[in-house]
Parts: sequence; C-alpha cells; structure tokens
Amino acid sequence: MSVSRHQPVTIPDVVRDAARRWPDGEALVVGERRWTFTELAGEVDRHAATLVRDGISTGDRVALWAPSSAEWIITALGVLAAGATVVPLNTRYKGVEATDILNRSRARILFTSMGFLGLDFPQALADTGIALPTLERMVLLGVDAMAVFDTTVSGALPNVGPDDISHVQYTSGTTGAPKGAMLRHRAMVDTTRIWTDAVGLGPGDRYLISSPFFHIAGHKTGILACITAGATMVPVPLFDADTALELIERERITVMQGPPTIFHSLLAHPDRGRFDLKSLRLCVTGAATVPVELIRRIRAELPFESVITSYGLTETTGVATICSADDPPEVIAHTSGRPIPGVEVRIAAMDPTRVDGPRTGTGRVDGPSSGDAERTGEILVRGIGTMAGYLDDPAGTAETIDTEGWVHTGDVGRLDQQGNLVITDRLKDMVIVGGFNVYPAEVENLMLAHPALAQVAVVGVADERLGEVTVAYAVLRSDGVGGVDGADDPGGPEGPSSTAEELVAWCRAHMANFKAPRQVVLVEGLPTNAAGKVDKLVLRERARRGTAPGRMPS
Repeated sequence: MSVSRHQPVTIPDVVRDAARRWPDGEALVVGERRWTFTELAGEVDRHAATLVRDGISTGDRVALWAPSSAEWIITALGVLAAGATVVPLNTRYKGVEATDILNRSRARILFTSMGFLGLDFPQALADTGIALPTLERMVLLGVDAMAVFDTTVSGALPNVGPDDISHVQYTSGTTGAPKGAMLRHRAMVDTTRIWTDAVGLGPGDRYLISSPFFHIAGHKTGILACITAGATMVPVPLFDADTALELIERERITVMQGPPTIFHSLLAHPDRGRFDLKSLRLCVTGAATVPVELIRRIRAELPFESVITSYGLTETTGVATICSADDPPEVIAHTSGRPIPGVEVRIAAMDPTRVDGPRTGTGRVDGPSSGDAERTGEILVRGIGTMAGYLDDPAGTAETIDTEGWVHTGDVGRLDQQGNLVITDRLKDMVIVGGFNVYPAEVENLMLAHPALAQVAVVGVADERLGEVTVAYAVLRSDGVGGVDGADDPGGPEGPSSTAEELVAWCRAHMANFKAPRQVVLVEGLPTNAAGKVDKLVLRERARRGTAPGRMPS
C-alpha cells in the first residue's frame, strides 16, 4: 500500500484533516467533558498560537511530565502545531532522572502537574538541587489547566515539514542511560495510517487508551491513531481493571490496545461477568513476546471479534510488523505478522556481545529468500519508520543503526515461510544453561499450558555448575481452574492448589531438562513498569538475592 501524497504528512495536518472530515464527530471523552474534532482542532491551534506568541519557534523542545489527560493531548498537539518538538517524560521518573532528560534535551518549557502516584513533580525537581539552565518556564497542568493558555489568541502558525522532528522519545534506559530517539512527522503519520488500516480502526470506534501518553504506544497508536481514523479517545491516566470494566460498559468501548498484562488483568477480574462488555470488537496487543495461551484465552473468554498482534520499537517509530484482521487464528496467536509497507525485516546471525563502533549488515543478514527461513537470530528492521538517530549521540546511533540502515533491535526471532515474524525473546534475556541457549519467552509459553497458571515470567540467575539456570515467577489463576495433573481442581476459595514444587516437577515432565526452571516462585502478581510491561529487572534482582519458594506478594 502506497501513501498518497495528498494525505496529511505532518501531525498538525492530521488534526486539521480530522476536523474537516468529521467536524461533529466525538474526538475525546474525559469524565463528563466531551470534545468534537472541530473543538479539539480549535483548542490545539489556539494553544499553538499562544506558544508562538511567547517565543516558541521551530525546533525548540518542550517537555511534558504529567499523567495522561485531555490537557496532555491538547498541549502536545499544540506544541507540534507551533513547530516545536515534544519531549515526553516517564511519569515513574524520579527528580534526578527528570532533570537529566530536561538538561540533555535542552527543553525550554516543561508542562507538568502537581503530582502522580505520590510524587510531586515540581517538588521532586527542586529537591535535586540540580540546575536547569535551558528551562525558561514551568507550566502546571491540573483540573482546569486549560486556563493557563490564552484562548483568545490567534494568528499564523509556522509551516511544519514532514521531515521535521516531532518527538524526542527517550528509551526506557534498562541497559543504561535513556537515549533520545528523534522521530519525524512523516514517519509518525505514515506508520500510524498503515496501523489503523491494518487493524480496521475507523469512525464510530471508541478506544480506551490505557497506554501512558509518554510512551509511543500512547501518543502514536493511541492519540494519533484515533485522530487519523476518526475514532473517539477515552484515555485513563493509569490502567485499573475496575475502572476499565466500568468505562467499557458506560462508554461502549470497542477497541483496547496494550501490553499483555492489561488483558491478563481483565481475564483475572473476579467480577468481570457483572459488566456488559459486548461492545468490545478489537484487541491489539504486542510486546517483545506475547504468550500464545493469552491469545487463546482472549479469544475464548472475552467478546473481541478480532485479536491482532504487532511488533515494533521506539527506534522504528513503533509498528514494524502487524497481523491483519483476516489472518488465520494460528498466525495471530503464533506470530507478529508481516512487515508493514515500506519496511523490511531480516534475521541476523546471533551476536550476544555488543561491539562498539558502526555496524555493517554485510554477511550478517538472512531472510526467507536465503533458503533458511526458520533461522533464529537478531531481528533487524529498515524502512519508513527508522528514527533520525539518537539526540546528540552519534556513537549510540551507530551502535543501533548499521552502515546499511538496518536497526539492530536486540530482539530475537525468526521469519516463517510466509514471511511472518515470530518473536523468540530479547537478546539480553537469553539464558545459557550448561552451554544451551534458553529463551525465557519459550519457557513462559510452555508453562502457560498448565491450567493453573495465569502469568509467568522467567529470568536467569548465576549458577556455579551450569553457568546460569532459570527461575520462574508464577501467578496462579484466581478462577479455580487447574491442578497439576490437568484435571479440574477448584482448590477452594483460594483458587488452584498447585504448589511450587509440583510446578517444577510438571515443567521437568513437559520440557527439556535444560529449559525447565530450577525454581518456581509463586507470587500474587508480577511487577510492571510504567508502560505496563513485566519488569524483569526487578525479578532478576529478586532471583539474584535468592528468593525462597513459596507464596509471596509481588
């Protein structure tokens, strides 16, 4: 599918185009407040005019450190319409982390709030004692935060080019200091349009946006996707299954997108049956790996008509591969689909060590045409979504993007004979047990075949004899399903009766010995990061400390 040159190629154009196409369509719902696409576009342009009047110009960077809200949406879109670049800050950052990003991005303005999840953002900055030499102004967002803008301002706005930088999106920083990926307007717009076409998002859809806006999934395949397709945004600042179920019923939500953890939460909710969920029609999920058993349960236990998986990362402006709504269930359950138009995906020879300096793709790349379609290796991506590079970090850019333009993702997978991408794991998550490569995601999928288990996360821990072994953290299902022998075992009001020792024995009986976890730790829940993904750094630290088996809080 080619992108028409007559279609919008910048984010401000997408906002204005939506107002022309669906002037009275409901664009945004937050509590009792509702905006049409015309009203949304008008507020965005007025906010942009205010910023321009106050001296913001093309290429300036404006940071947002606040929870998801209507104010976040209108502020970010206004910054982009003013020709500036949005720098989203993770709401889980502490003061020192936030000051680091503000200084490295040289942000001129910070839009923030009085706090979230117990952290007062302005006070956290002040407590660091670290100077912010480029920050000229801090604007507090709140319940009536629109009042900080002069809604009477109007005037000409700058021309925004398709290759201008729309976002400096900082990576999670799990392997070092976060890097600022520079994303272009055209890449954001084109890949979002392809995503909405692939999943079938359109006018009349009502989208519960649970991914935080600071994450690319929140502001791209959430905010921008809805505006592109004419769908209604219903954002929540923090995913909570109780709130989600209430909103699905009250707002007749049709679409949910997010990491596997949010769908686990819905499936595990004890009162799910009390809510009318019949409006749900489209589920889109994705992560480095998506458990096959989760896809099966979503299809069997929730009313979604379509369940679609996709794959991408910040450095590829989000989506790189995606399934189609009409793909067979086994393709959706077992793969992340095919590359989107304008994107190539290849599999490189395994290289667990990361060398310094520029990479070259020569001699490293294999794909279906090589005759070895099922080879497992590092996933490489090249195409329309490739970032412009990391801000002020040419060495980091060269380490990620090789001399032929391939983004080295750090994810492990393979391409099947039909060209579908099968994600195996993260390269850094691979565990070598007695010389054998073990992919935690594979072990997790095997364990989820056990009827008593709701969630599993597997990590590696050092072992004197084997080098490394695996430890599994497991959450039992709360619906009274499953004993170790596979027979129904209500297990009383506490749920299934499986023990850690029984689960270890089950694993040894159902998978190769080197793959079977040496220890299973039963927990009430798995720790997650701000994007809702399982935080394996926390689990690795627990495993390193030698957490004893037994039921324990997360």
